Amino acid sequence: MADKSNDPVALWRNMIGEMEKGFNAFANRTMASPEFSKVVDQVGGATAGAQKQLGELMEKYLLSMNLPSRSQMVDMAERLQSIEGQLNDIKATLHQIQDASRGASGGRSQALRPPRTKRPPPGGGEAK
Repeated sequence: MADKSNDPVALWRNMIGEMEKGFNAFANRTMASPEFSKVVDQVGGATAGAQKQLGELMEKYLLSMNLPSRSQMVDMAERLQSIEGQLNDIKATLHQIQDASRGASGGRSQALRPPRTKRPPPGGGEAK
């Protein structure tokens, strides 16, 4: 067996472990300070402002290209979903009406025939 004091892998692991402990202690002290939270808030605010400006710029660009923006596409999708829901309601109502009319006609599956308008010739139609 190799001696642990001379094992380069063990020395490497030990060194990495100590570095991680030191970095974690430094990061914990830094994040606990009020200055750090102030800087994070400022960066977050700047990022949100930049994102809003980019969104407005992109919307103007899409408008100039005669293309819908993301918000317009979301609105269209919501309207389409509403229309599809209304169509499904209409279909369900039509099916209910159709089922009710089948039940009232005694369950006949034949289509209703139009009234007969032609009359047979007088005299029974016998040839002379």
